[in-house]
This record gives sequence, structure tokens and C-alpha cells, in this order.
Amino acid sequence: MKILKLLLCSLLLVSSAALHAKQPNIIVLITDDQGWGDIGYNNPKVYTPNLDALAANSALFTQHYVMPQCTPTRIAAFTGRYPGRFGNEGLQASTEPVFPLGTLNLANHLKSAGYKTYTAGKWHMGVDPTYGPSNFGFDSSYGSLAGAVGFYDHRYRPGHKYEITWHRDHKIIENYENGEHVTDLMTREAQRVIHAHKDTEQPFFLYLAYHAPHTPLDERGEFVDTPTQLDPENPDRWLNEDKIPWFHDEKGLIQSEKDPEKRLLLAVLHHLDSGIGEVVDTLKATGQSEDTIIFFSSDNGPQGSWGGNAYPDDLKLTNFNQPIPFRGNKTHAYEGGILVPAFIHWPGTISAKTIQEPVHIVDWFPTISQFSKQAIELPEGQPELDGLDLSPLLLDQAQTLPERALYQIWGKKPRRWAITQHPWKIVKYGNGDPKLEEWQLYHLENDPKESQDLAKQHPEKLKELHQHFLKHRAKDKKRNRKR
Repeated sequence: MKILKLLLCSLLLVSSAALHAKQPNIIVLITDDQGWGDIGYNNPKVYTPNLDALAANSALFTQHYVMPQCTPTRIAAFTGRYPGRFGNEGLQASTEPVFPLGTLNLANHLKSAGYKTYTAGKWHMGVDPTYGPSNFGFDSSYGSLAGAVGFYDHRYRPGHKYEITWHRDHKIIENYENGEHVTDLMTREAQRVIHAHKDTEQPFFLYLAYHAPHTPLDERGEFVDTPTQLDPENPDRWLNEDKIPWFHDEKGLIQSEKDPEKRLLLAVLHHLDSGIGEVVDTLKATGQSEDTIIFFSSDNGPQGSWGGNAYPDDLKLTNFNQPIPFRGNKTHAYEGGILVPAFIHWPGTISAKTIQEPVHIVDWFPTISQFSKQAIELPEGQPELDGLDLSPLLLDQAQTLPERALYQIWGKKPRRWAITQHPWKIVKYGNGDPKLEEWQLYHLENDPKESQDLAKQHPEKLKELHQHFLKHRAKDKKRNRKR
């Protein structure tokens, strides 16, 4: 029945996308810890001209939700399911396996549709090579199997059993390409993939997961052997800051920021944005721009503060992100942790528009499936997809999506929870599955900062959303669940 519905939807989509003779290339581009305010189109203090230009010519989402942290969001994007469907391990950042081998995902799905499949960057969905990307449908993989890495030496946390995972196709690269900035390496790999398909008929899928702007923040410019550090003679400036190009922009935005830690983040964002601009320019130069869809999102809200000393050359930083008009940040189920910048770009097919309908990164899988013309066939025993096909919104065939409740859960022993059915939202912090009387209730349109708990004033709405929670929670894998 599920497959039949998908096929019927395909027949009803009369659009330029449906008329494309060639399957489009697909780039899923995820940045790391880029908060709502860490992008120019949401904050004029941030210099990201390439991302801003892309967004201006895209379907731009004002209410795009992810999970509260990196690994859970990547699971949601990659599988189209909320991470709890696979158990507790993937409910927060993890180096352990987070879903079984054989799980239907973007890579093996698109590979079966005839795509050449690539990943570059941060994997963090099973760090042991047995659960690496080559075993989930990727023809080519490159980057770190673990999570965040030193920007220049590409190691995970020193002393950790997975400290060294910088690889190509699961084989550790000698010297880990030490001395080159991680953003430049990701950009170069993306360009390599694009050039490889310049004169081929086979479409490509690239999962491009940049490490920036996650800590450790590090911008050395030409001073590669000198880790980023404050100038001992001027503690409000970084050593060599005046000679490092990423600390400067044509509008003077970065240098107008007086806080050196915020200025460092702005430099990292400038570098990241420049790399993304190079990827887009390569698509244009090779004549593949109109044949390529770019899905862009951050993986969670801003990091906020960081104690340092966890990664190579890891600085302690305090309130280094740009401010956001929401409560919470990374790992939080409040809006600040899960509402992030996002857009979908397909020139010539998806017109520039702003979409205010609430969407979630679990929607990417069914949407990509629709555009790739490959019906979803779930292997027996696997959890159903949680996402919705967004193509009717993207192609101006619908103004709204079917009503639904978005689900948030965080913690290997879950302790942060939320259900959103706009404009209403319930939130609970604390161990154990939430009981009806434990929820906070907020009206997001009237109170986007989630400052006024309305649970006592609207008991019927609270009960309604609690029922949605129970339905979602019943779909989560029961093993290791705290009852």
C-alpha cells in the first residue's frame, strides 16, 4: 500500500522536475553547529555571501527542524526516520553503531536508482569501519569516521580509541593530510566529484558534511605551524590576525566584532562560506548547476560555550556564537537547539520562495526519493519512514503539508523531549518517559522564546499533544528503553 501511494503521488506531480529526462545530481550539504544566527540571511553581522546568494534563489525554510545534536540529526537525514526508531545509542553524539547494516538509507537507495554515491566529511554514524559509509551504499568515502576533528591535523579526541579515523574508503591516509585546513579538503573533494561527472550520463549523490563551524575553531592562514591563539601583547586580538585573510571581509563585518571569540567564529564561517561558493562555482563551470539539487542545513543549534582541551589545539570559548532569538542551544529540545537555517536549491526547477510550513530533516529522504524517480521499498522488518515528501511545496503544487506532530528526543538515557504541532509545543526535561502532568506547554507564534508555560491554562491541548507523544514513543525501538 505504501509503495502504491508513492507511485500515485509520482503520477500526480506534473512539473518541470517530472519532465527532466535526466535524474538530477543530489548534494546533501550539512554544516556542523551553525546556529540560526550564524548565517548572513538571518543576521546581517555575519559574512556568508555565497550561502546568502544560494538561499535567495532557493526554497528557504523559516521553520526547518533537526534533532538536538549531530549524530541524531545525521541519522534522521540519512534514513528518513527519527533516531529512536533504532534504539538509544543514536539519541546523542556517539562513536558506536547507531543503526543496523542493511538499513535503507539515502546512499543504498540512490545507488539502486543508478547513482554514483560519494560521502566527504564527518560520518559519525558508526566509527568502527565495519559500520562505515562503504558498508551502507557509498561507492567512495573520505574524511573522518569519527565526529569533530582538529582543523589541521584531522584527529578526533587525543587518546580516544577512535582518535585516528582520517581515511579514504576506510583506509587511513598516511600523516592524515596534516597541515591542510579541513574545510579546504572537503571543498576539494566535492570539486573532484563534480569534475568526475562533467561528461557522464550517470548522476551522482554527494553527502557533503563539513566539520565547520564545530570546535575546535582554528584559522591559521599561512601560519600553518602556529595554532590559533590570542596575541600575548594584545589579548583582544588573535596572533597574526591582521595577516590571515579569513578574519577580513569586504564589508568589514568580521573586524567590526569586538569580541575576539565571536570574531574567530565569524572567520571560520567566512572560510566555510568561501568553500561552499567554490563548490557552487564548480557546478556552474562544468555545466551541471541546473542538473543538481542542493539540500542545505545545519545539524543543530549553536554550541554556545565550550570548555576546550577535548580535541587537538582546542580553545576554551565562551558565548562565541552569534545571538539567537530563541531559548536553548545545541543538545536542547527548545527551539534554539533544533530550529536551524536550511534551504533547497535547484535552479530552473525550484523557484525562489520562502516556506513557512514546519518541516523536518526526516523529510529529506522521501523528497530526494521523489526527485530521483526511485520508489521507496522498505525491507521487511525495518521501521517506516517518518518524513514527508516536500516536493508539492517546493514545486508550488501545495501550500501546506498534512497535519502532523514533530518529535524530539535526546540522550542515550533520554532526558529531553518535545512534541511540536504548530503553533503548540510541549517540552519535558528529566529522566524517564514524560507523564501528562510533567510537560511544559508553549505557543510558539505568541511566545517563540518559550518563556510562558501554558500547561495549566490549556489542559485539553496538553492532553492532545501528549497523545501524539505516546504514538511516536511507541514506534521507538524498545530495547534499552527506560520504562
